[in-house]
Amino acid sequence: MTQQQKPAGEGLFHRPASWTEAKFIGEALRTETVGGLLLIAGAIVALVMANTPARELYESLRETVVGPASLHLDLSLSTWAADGLLAIFFFVVGVELKREFVAGDLSDPRAAAVPIVAAVGGMAAPALIYVAINLTAEGDALRGWAIPTATDIAFALAVLAVISTHLPSGLRSFLLTLAVVDDLLAITIIALFYTDELNLSALLAALVPIALFAALVQTRRTWWWALIPLALVAWVLMHESGVHATVAGVLLGFTVPVLRPGREGQCLARHLEHVVRPVSAGVAVPIFAFFAAGVTVGGLSGIGDTLTDSVALGVTAGLVVGKVVGVLGTTFLMARFTHARLDDDLAWTDLLGLSLLAGVGFTVSLLIGELAFGTGERDDHVRLAVLAGSLLAAVLASVVLRARNRVYRRIHEEETRDTDHDSVPDLWDPEPYGPGDGGAHRPGAG
Repeated sequence: MTQQQKPAGEGLFHRPASWTEAKFIGEALRTETVGGLLLIAGAIVALVMANTPARELYESLRETVVGPASLHLDLSLSTWAADGLLAIFFFVVGVELKREFVAGDLSDPRAAAVPIVAAVGGMAAPALIYVAINLTAEGDALRGWAIPTATDIAFALAVLAVISTHLPSGLRSFLLTLAVVDDLLAITIIALFYTDELNLSALLAALVPIALFAALVQTRRTWWWALIPLALVAWVLMHESGVHATVAGVLLGFTVPVLRPGREGQCLARHLEHVVRPVSAGVAVPIFAFFAAGVTVGGLSGIGDTLTDSVALGVTAGLVVGKVVGVLGTTFLMARFTHARLDDDLAWTDLLGLSLLAGVGFTVSLLIGELAFGTGERDDHVRLAVLAGSLLAAVLASVVLRARNRVYRRIHEEETRDTDHDSVPDLWDPEPYGPGDGGAHRPGAG
């Protein structure tokens, strides 16, 4: 049976069931790709400034404090980027999570099983490798166990754009679903393990503006003059509670209504995501990257100090080795012990490439590193390790995926073929050759 004839849910990499879903995924990934390129640009500018005479200017910018002290919001610009701007990013994550669980791949248990298990394995293995390396380390080294567990979808997609690969829709859907589940687990880890002090009254108070926000969006009242102030109040109260303020963004995203395709009103989540995602990908994440990635390498001595720090070694090994072991290993076990199997046009090399790509952990890894160790020499080592691990994973993934690009290009051409020029590719068009044909002449028909 060819990939075109195979019903949804039979292979390990499931093509989106409808053209609407496929088009939405394509649009979302394009936005993230542009954001990823801007993210890389922001990180490069930060690294250049931190290792040139502009270092003092860069550090001065990072440590500049703004905000009202009466509300405990007199924060440095780097903290505003991590706690404030990333809340926008996590709002998009919240909307995306809910959409996936209600109307996307995660709504189908058969389609969701493999990427969910792969995401869990892809977070557990890096954490275990990190812990194994730091088990006998002194101090608070074990506090950073979650740093290598994250996957940065924007950075990963930017890598795909740079190497000009044409991933088939099934692989793109798998990667996006893997990243969505990864984000959910990362949010849970931040909330549970990196909250030092909890102000319960502020946390309960934050639920009030979140509930009002939910009441408005559930009744389709998208008044920006009401929703934005409510979101800001929720963020301030969440920040005051001791729980990382970005969790407010996720909870607000969860309140946005999402209906299954074909039901009236299904477009609200997509509308809000369409409005907010460019701000997240094009502004919030690149600015965070600029403030988070500027680590002073310090020449060979600085690199040597980093290489002798078990925390840095654990982070790098977790991102490069742990992700491959976790994602590839759990998916292989799923194929071994269940009915899931590779599509005919794909190979285990493709999953190896995706597993390496999942080792690009940039944004959330840097955030967790900051939460784990704060500022100081160890934080510098963590940032350098995240950069090095993510870069190495990206290079290795590029080599593997680029070698398969001829296959991907052929599949891409089949998936985008539109014989009747109705803007719906034949694979998702029930009658691409006109009524009465029954699809007998579609590519792959027997």
